[in-house]
Amino acid sequence: MAKTGTLYLIPNTLGGESIEDIIPQAVREESTALRHFMVENMKSARRLLRKMDRQFPIDDSLFIEMNKRSTEQDTMKTLQWLIEGKNVGVISDAGCACVADPGADIVSLAHSQKIAVMPLVGPSSILLSLMGSGFSGQKFSFHGYLPKDRKERIQTLKSYEFVARKKGYTQIFMDTPYRNMNVLEDLLNELADHTQLCIASNVTLHNQRVRSMSVLDWRENAYDLSKSPCVFLIG
Repeated sequence: MAKTGTLYLIPNTLGGESIEDIIPQAVREESTALRHFMVENMKSARRLLRKMDRQFPIDDSLFIEMNKRSTEQDTMKTLQWLIEGKNVGVISDAGCACVADPGADIVSLAHSQKIAVMPLVGPSSILLSLMGSGFSGQKFSFHGYLPKDRKERIQTLKSYEFVARKKGYTQIFMDTPYRNMNVLEDLLNELADHTQLCIASNVTLHNQRVRSMSVLDWRENAYDLSKSPCVFLIG
């Protein structure tokens, strides 16, 4: 039986230009040895590979996008590469592949075909924010993006507050930067004064901030989050 390839889950930076201090050299070398990729965004993935290796042969590499426009045929083509013995890299727009980003489908298919899956070390804004929050790192839940509808969003935030208070589970969630101030407004208007809230913004960047305090204190010390990638935590 022919040997199958390995599916590598390649980390991306969380923004900024520096890569040497964020992604280990061994990971950069493993990633740039590949020539087949399934990526969330073609431009972002190519930029990452060129940052890893200025001489990376973009034109000699094959890319399939995984996003809202992707089809089942795209995923099956990626699986076929693996079955044929080709190693494939999965790259998301930012941070660790398949966490709050697409990629889980091809990983699940790889497992179903007994194809090796290799997650590579890189930055996770979710775990870094949890580490810096001072909240429970033993019991926590990550919920991804909040609902767009304000009424539904407020109900969701109150349910997170309830779980954090009654069960002691840290509640982790995020939203797109242009909605961050709406989220902050709802948090400060709707949650109890004593509820503990952490906001981690621009994680790993030069202007990173990780602040934990009560909702009451946040009302007096809030700052502009409108253009910053943020992770919110309720503890």
